[in-house]
Amino acid sequence: QVQLVESGGGLVQPGGSLRLSCAASGDIFSIYSMGWYRQAPGKQRESVASIIFGANTNYEDSVKGRFTISRGSAKNMVYLQMNSLKPEDTAVYYCNAYVAKNYVTYWGQGTQVTVSP
Repeated sequence: QVQLVESGGGLVQPGGSLRLSCAASGDIFSIYSMGWYRQAPGKQRESVASIIFGANTNYEDSVKGRFTISRGSAKNMVYLQMNSLKPEDTAVYYCNAYVAKNYVTYWGQGTQVTVSP
């Protein structure tokens, strides 16, 4: 079992920055990859960024060059640095973790990001 808790969301003006944090607990050494998804009102949940531990990162096209996913020195932490935010980035952002040994994806409860003047 893996538990995930997101933090760092809030209200920011266009062009501003936020850093989201995701703290994992439980069987963290079984985590193969972690990622950030978002869901705007009336839209499907979409992948924003992901990181395979010890390997590569991936980004959705609309956030490339603006968002950066990283793993903290405390191996249970993953961050999403979001710069040059746009109103269309407004959504609930969810952290997830994939455990390969049992093919299970775990989700956090989400954190709201609102980009508005």
